[in-house]
Amino acid sequence: MKLDASNLWQEVLEDLSENISKPNYDTWLKDTIGISFQGSTLIIGTRSEFVNEWLERRLKPLILKLVAKRADEPLDIEFKTVSIQKEDKNEKVFALQPQYEKTTEHNLKEEKQQQGWSANQPSLRKNYIFNNFIVGPSNRLAFAASQSASNSPGKEFNPLFLYGGAGLGKTHLLHAIGHSCIEQGLNVVYLSAEQFTNRLIASIQKRNQRNFRNIYRKTDVLLIDDIQFIAGKEQTQEEFFHTFNELYEAGKQIVISSDKSPNKIKQLEERLQSRFEWGMIADLQVPNIETRMAILKEKIKIHQVKIESAVLYKIADICTNNVRELEGSLTRLLAASRLTGEDINVALVEDTLRHLQTSESLYSPPSVDLIVEVVCDYYKLQNTDLLSNNREKQYAYPRQMAMYLLREVANISLVEIGRSLGNRDHSTVHHGWRKMDKGQIIDEEIKRDVSNLKELIDRKRKIA
Repeated sequence: MKLDASNLWQEVLEDLSENISKPNYDTWLKDTIGISFQGSTLIIGTRSEFVNEWLERRLKPLILKLVAKRADEPLDIEFKTVSIQKEDKNEKVFALQPQYEKTTEHNLKEEKQQQGWSANQPSLRKNYIFNNFIVGPSNRLAFAASQSASNSPGKEFNPLFLYGGAGLGKTHLLHAIGHSCIEQGLNVVYLSAEQFTNRLIASIQKRNQRNFRNIYRKTDVLLIDDIQFIAGKEQTQEEFFHTFNELYEAGKQIVISSDKSPNKIKQLEERLQSRFEWGMIADLQVPNIETRMAILKEKIKIHQVKIESAVLYKIADICTNNVRELEGSLTRLLAASRLTGEDINVALVEDTLRHLQTSESLYSPPSVDLIVEVVCDYYKLQNTDLLSNNREKQYAYPRQMAMYLLREVANISLVEIGRSLGNRDHSTVHHGWRKMDKGQIIDEEIKRDVSNLKELIDRKRKIA
């Protein structure tokens, strides 16, 4: 039986309505028609070149699959712009626009504005995807939650609230969620809280708040970066409160990032704080040295350079604050090598990254109390546990680690260490110190713990 282009496309549209969101269907597919066949190609009429581009880029694989299923044979598809010639109660009559009649850049821009949300197509960084995100103990939960939210938008972890210091990967995860959701054909809006405020002000000035609300309340996925910037802004918080409610009640995904947890954002309305806490809250912390090494190894692949592990370790040892500092330091180092002609070695790292080196005042050794506090926090012990005579491994191992760190980091004598850790004999301290010192060579757990604890001690010294 000969296929009818119009009927075939109507059947495909029914399938598409079940596979994509209603806002996307109404925006991009509602007024499309099956025009004709040209060989094995189904010609589909749309109302603009902008719609053609969107369908080609976002939905073509799904449409090809559904067309083949309905036609019982593989067919190609082609989108062509049409214009309405007349309309009655029963049908719309379309005419193909001439092939050479392309929409101008100005008209495309105007078309986007008429589409409401599409004027705000998110400017997502191409390399900010899940595959490029280095996962470690400091960000594993945030990464897993972000993937789950993008796999089941609006159903799991909604809202998702990501928080942590600058340069730790919050924006990377927001963009990765955005890329993943766009690939699913979802309408995604990404912007910072500051942009949200500025656009709200502009809409008030131009008296078009309805358009503003349509953009942010009719989206499938709303990604808001640095939400802490709405604190203290009464009207912005009021607008965002209603935007949040409408999206949440419609089952749309909301992902928010901040530099601190909701209950720590000063001048944030209680009703917003409580809503941010409805879903999943995940923090991103400073990556440990192993994660920093993994990040550097990934970056040198991108730069297509070879750098010895010892040099990478030196960079990772110096750059302890955040990923952005780490990446910037590597770029600075590569530039210094290229400009001076020097090989990339430890000496060049120390010279190039001198500005990041610890100040002289911090070279004084950490106190006994500081090291004991860090060890107790790391192993989740009380101070009394570390000073006790309990020889069970859960107490003896952290105690020996403290002995090692007090000797190596604080440069304290064995006698003084023994006195500080419950009046122990110096030979006991010597045994504990040597056990940890040699253990690093053969035991990965000891090596990892020493590295992590040294880093935590250094970070606490800087805070203090």
